[in-house]
Order: sequence, then C-alpha cells, then structure tokens
Amino acid sequence: MLHPPPVIDVRNLTRRFGDVVAVDNVSFSVAPGSVTGLLGANGAGKTTTIAMLLGLLLPTTGAITVLGEDMLRHRYRVLGRMNFSSPYFDLPQRLTVRQNLTVYARLYGVDQVGERLRTLAGELELEPLFDRPFRGLSAGQKTRVLLAKAMINEPELLLLDEPTASLDPESADRIRGYLEGYRDRAGAAILMASHNMPEVERLCDHVLIMQRGRIVDRGPPADLIAKHGRQTLEQVFLDIARSDARRKTPGAAA
Repeated sequence: MLHPPPVIDVRNLTRRFGDVVAVDNVSFSVAPGSVTGLLGANGAGKTTTIAMLLGLLLPTTGAITVLGEDMLRHRYRVLGRMNFSSPYFDLPQRLTVRQNLTVYARLYGVDQVGERLRTLAGELELEPLFDRPFRGLSAGQKTRVLLAKAMINEPELLLLDEPTASLDPESADRIRGYLEGYRDRAGAAILMASHNMPEVERLCDHVLIMQRGRIVDRGPPADLIAKHGRQTLEQVFLDIARSDARRKTPGAAA
C-alpha cells in the first residue's frame, strides 16, 4: 500500500549563530492528517526549527520540503497553504481584532472575508472582542485571536507554538477540541511546540524531543511512556531533562 508523501520532510537540518549551534543535524517528517509534538526545554531549538520551516530563517545546512516544495527555493509556492500561531508574535496593537483579521484574510487571498470572520468568531468565541484594539486584550484573549489568524486561510499545515498559552483550563480544553476537529475535518497536519505534556498526550500522534539542538528521542506518546517505564509523558520529559543536566554537571555520576 502506497503512503502519501509527508507534509514536512526535514533532512540533516543545522542552524548556527556564530559559534552557537541552535539546531544540530535534525531529520524528521510529518505525515498528512497527523499531529506531531515538538518538545524540549527553553533553548532546545524548537522555535529556531519552526522559524526555518516557515522560511523566516535560512538553515546553515540541510534540506526542508513542505507540501512537496523545496522551502529553500520555492517557499512562496506553499506559504499560502500553511500558517502559524505563537504567543510571542504580536499583531498591530492599535488595530481592532476585526481589522487585524481582515488584513490577514486579504493577504492570504481569502474569499468571502466577512463570512470567514463570522465563522471564526463563532468557533473561537471572539464576537465580544471583534471591535476592541488588540493591545487592550488579555494574554488569553490574544492567544485565541492569534489562533484565529492562523486559521484564517484554512491551512493544510498548521505550525503552533504553545497553542493554549495563558488560557484557563476550560478555554484550553475547548481549543484542543477545536484543533482535533479541524484536523479530522480538513485532514490538516499540525506541528506543535508545547510545554504542556497532558496536552501533547491528548493531541499528538508522534513526539520529537529536542535537547541542545538535537532530537534525542521520538515516537508515539504511549510508546515513549512504555519505553521509559513511566506513567506520563511529563515524567519521561523530566527524566530526559535531568539526565542531560547530570551529564553537563562536572563530577556528576554517569
């Protein structure tokens, strides 16, 4: 049985900033209709990897294919078919939510902009926020608006950095359900960086764990939990992080 080509195919990806190796010879793929978690402590290389997938950073070496296109040569052929959300990315502060989303809808060539905004407003409970300036929103409200921006073009590939940051538990649960529904309905692939391990266990089919720019373990969450003899993915993550800390401590036991 033939398998469809991966939505993301990364080979031997490296990014250096001077003497610092932020991403070190990383290879992985993301299948259509799947959710892949990108895990790691702060500084592990997750955000740099996502920036290269978006074409915001060029790799020092390596190859990136997204939706069948070489991102180093032809990224503009696929940028309209993908999108991203990050709590570390801001929209123009003085524009209202409606104005911001309208700008992005037009940038992505969305048909029937008004209808698309009404749909997103209902799905993400944004109606009360639509005519408020972005700068006046709470952190959790901004997270929902940024997700709406990421969904504006109904992307085939969605890149998410901490998709439920600053949300209360009930709102975060709704967003997870929304993402599951979108994946199932649209057959979209999702790559998400998160520090929320229960969220990763719920949403992700496959997990990549990064340390110091390298992928040090990978697999379905349940397989990783069983492999490490733990009960949760958070325990696995802590084991790996603490093992790395011991290796970096002079005089630590092997």
